[in-house]
Amino acid sequence: MYIRRVKRAYSVTLPDGSELTRDDLPSPTTRRWVASRKAAVAKAVTYGLMEAEEACRVYALSQEELDSWMQAISRHGEAALKATTIRQFRS
Repeated sequence: MYIRRVKRAYSVTLPDGSELTRDDLPSPTTRRWVASRKAAVAKAVTYGLMEAEEACRVYALSQEELDSWMQAISRHGEAALKATTIRQFRS
């Protein structure tokens, strides 16, 4: 029996000092994307926990959708990902 070791980060430290691990990411079968789940995936890509291509493949996202999440967080913070405030932040 062989154990396959993958060379990728298991955790990253965010600028606020908190730690984001692969266990903190949403399930690949996620169908309901709330702001906190979107933010977790976007932060994982931004800080190098996973590559954008991997995130798109695992979560069945388009590159444009992932880019829009990352752009919304960088401009307006995590609140910009909430469906109820989408008009306020997109213009």
